Amino acid sequence: MSIKIFVMTHKQFEAPTDSMYVPLQVGHAISPELGYLADDTGDNISLKNPSFCELTGLYWAWKNVDSDYIGLAHYRRHFSLNKKSKDPFDNILTYDELAPLLSKYKVFVPKKRKYYIETLYSHYAHTHYAEHLDVTKEIIAEKYPDYTDSCNKVYKQTYGYMFNMMIMRKDLFQNYCEWLFNILFELEKRIGESSKELSFFQGRFYGRVSEIIFNVWLDYQVKSGTISQKDINEIPCIYTEK
Repeated sequence: MSIKIFVMTHKQFEAPTDSMYVPLQVGHAISPELGYLADDTGDNISLKNPSFCELTGLYWAWKNVDSDYIGLAHYRRHFSLNKKSKDPFDNILTYDELAPLLSKYKVFVPKKRKYYIETLYSHYAHTHYAEHLDVTKEIIAEKYPDYTDSCNKVYKQTYGYMFNMMIMRKDLFQNYCEWLFNILFELEKRIGESSKELSFFQGRFYGRVSEIIFNVWLDYQVKSGTISQKDINEIPCIYTEK
């Protein structure tokens, strides 16, 4: 069973040694060469990296990679099933740990992030601009009306699977990416011009919106019976840098 987990990066870093990990330089079209596989070959949106963040790498993997399972991690944030060593690199999820689980699970996600006193919507609204989620909700209602209940539910949740990290069976990965980018490209059409006035920090909102609506997509997959809750496995994350 082939597994490729793309480690999104914009700088040189110490990469996991397991062969299932592939460092991928995001925003390569507008950034200095780092010597890694880059997101500006084939069908790509590398130029959108300043606002789409690691999603330019996700798009590249969707359009250009053939593997039984495809995943996304970050240069400093990884999945981990064991904390057996003080050296975080010894604790990063390995192929030998993951492979036996593939017959049981179809989707792997990071442990839920809990906000306790805030919902996903209110937390976003307090930190960024609520309009981003409001327009996204309108687009989902228009393009994918069956997802409306899941969207309402997720916006009200006080927890979610965040970081744009996942490992999924290829057919589910492709389904998610097609759904996600259809929504984000429409979002870009509707508020793209106004977003040019945002700071660099606030301008990276497409990546933040996708963190939330990944939960919408996943909730609907369970609700519709495409997968069951038992097909989803939560894996803790560790940091290899501060």
